[in-house]
Amino acid sequence: MIEVKNVCKEFSDVKVLYDISAEFLPGKTNLTIGQSGSGKTVLLKCIAGLHSVTSGDILYDGRSFCAMNEKQRKEIRKEMGMVFQGGALFDSSTVEENVMFPLEMFTRMTFEERRERANECLKRVNIINANKKYPSEISGGMQKRVAIARAIALNPKYLYCDEPNSGLDPVTSIVIDNLIKDITIEYNITTIVNTHDMNSVMEIGDKIIFIYKGKKFWQGTSADIFQSGVKELDDFVFASARMKQIRELNT
Repeated sequence: MIEVKNVCKEFSDVKVLYDISAEFLPGKTNLTIGQSGSGKTVLLKCIAGLHSVTSGDILYDGRSFCAMNEKQRKEIRKEMGMVFQGGALFDSSTVEENVMFPLEMFTRMTFEERRERANECLKRVNIINANKKYPSEISGGMQKRVAIARAIALNPKYLYCDEPNSGLDPVTSIVIDNLIKDITIEYNITTIVNTHDMNSVMEIGDKIIFIYKGKKFWQGTSADIFQSGVKELDDFVFASARMKQIRELNT
């Protein structure tokens, strides 16, 4: 479990996050939603240790990340996997080499052991016979699946996904959603997903947190999101649904 306690974040005296507290549970897909610029990506980066918090604390299964020294933080980062918005694969490395990268960084595995583990992860995300291809030679959906394979290579306890469906067609988005959901349950991972995609919200959102102007305005499940009674959330949900319909009509 990840606990966020009274987290505030400022950049050059500009406040981005205001006193946010939340719990993210293992074996669940925990979704964070909100408009662009709402602070949800900053929150995710604070949780992942990519930004330091101005005040507050982040607890990993009771362990305070903010109180750790750099050596301790490096150890806990081995327990994290991250899928970035654009996939963030290395263009000059093959699919196999991309998945092997965190194993080379954080383990003492031999080359053959790293390659075997990479192949296991690629098979888990249904990437077959593409090991020697480069990212530019595979589709956007395949690139996202390779990014997921890389994120789970170290058997993480915590998985972060920033807009994993960005730039994907509706059918491929469903594939990615189901894959994230299945892996979360299978490995009992604490998964946090930032998304604008209302299909993702309704299909895989076990717990949903709505961020508005840097504040946590609402939390709940997909079952009660349409009866929230929160105007700002209603505006976001229905505007997102309309924009999705428009995009689908234009594709």
